[in-house]
Amino acid sequence: MTTMTKSPVGLANTVLVASLAGLVIGLAIVLINLGAQGHAAFNTTSLGLMWGLPIVTYDYFVVTSTGLTLIACLSLTFGVRDFDPVARRCLWLALATLLGGVVSLMLELGHPLRSLYAIPLNLQTDSPLFWKMLFMTAYGVLLLVALARGGSRPGWGLAIALFAAALGVALLAGSVFGMMAMRPMRYGGEVPLAFLAEGLTGGLAFAVLGTYLAYGGQASMPEGVKRLMTGALPKVFALMIAITAAMVASRTVTGLWSNLDGLQVWEKIVASPLYHLHLWAGLVLPLVLMLLPSQRTDGTLQVTAALLVAVALFIGRYEFVIGGQLVPLFKGSWAPAFIDYAPSFTEWMLALTSLSLAALLYTAGDKILDLGALPQGED
Repeated sequence: MTTMTKSPVGLANTVLVASLAGLVIGLAIVLINLGAQGHAAFNTTSLGLMWGLPIVTYDYFVVTSTGLTLIACLSLTFGVRDFDPVARRCLWLALATLLGGVVSLMLELGHPLRSLYAIPLNLQTDSPLFWKMLFMTAYGVLLLVALARGGSRPGWGLAIALFAAALGVALLAGSVFGMMAMRPMRYGGEVPLAFLAEGLTGGLAFAVLGTYLAYGGQASMPEGVKRLMTGALPKVFALMIAITAAMVASRTVTGLWSNLDGLQVWEKIVASPLYHLHLWAGLVLPLVLMLLPSQRTDGTLQVTAALLVAVALFIGRYEFVIGGQLVPLFKGSWAPAFIDYAPSFTEWMLALTSLSLAALLYTAGDKILDLGALPQGED
């Protein structure tokens, strides 16, 4: 059985055309600039800040992808039938965002193909990057296999493996940063859990946006989708926003309180308008909207909250990745100046390329595939 999905053709077509234009323009500019300038087209340097906006974009989309898959696994792995109507849509969104993130990394690396064999074959098992590469490969393959089953529910073994792979990628993505003892702003055992929480929060935001893009509004939604969007989903969304906001506040207070060299960057971060846009407009305001019973079922407010959260999580990832590099490494407090960094035009165009690719894949998939199909078969 399948659900009836009929989308607001005008809006979907607008997103499709805009994302296609964004992809062509963004990718053309990136390739031209890389061909002319090489890695100098990025504003990163070997003086200390080596991971710029492309890595922010890569991690943001990959972690969001794992969150979307974990949401689908509520239905596919744990049999929470309320989430059946969005399970296949979340899996397709997970694939779209995964590829959106990977393209950013591949175009940032000087020799991207080397990473595909050098990381696994070097057997640096002490590095979380080694395990992240293995888990990401397994995650991508399992995601494709699950999608290839159409509306059929994956078998128990496949569903468990997909859940484990997504969970592993999210935790390992956090470990890549959390195990950097020489970068105090990033260091900590709670970082992998923060990535997991942010992935789930971002996944819920993208699920809300993807669902409203597909149906236009609650009036056009099949009964099961409408019940989810006015029932469990906004409540879970509110819970995850609250957890994410609490983590941001906790890390901020600890960073401002500590006199550990490297954490002085928190003063710079908190003084930035971006931080307050991230916390107050991007997390606290959506939390209030999703907490109020009379507001959280309103479609317009759900989309507003989802957009704010999606932007806020990107800002938060920028603060985390870039902020952790702004204090010169191994130079101590006697070198108080922060490293200057602002993304180059090429880096912004690469971010546009990633976003456009993810949006294009999703909207094209929604037109071609029956993403509203209910998973059939045994749990």
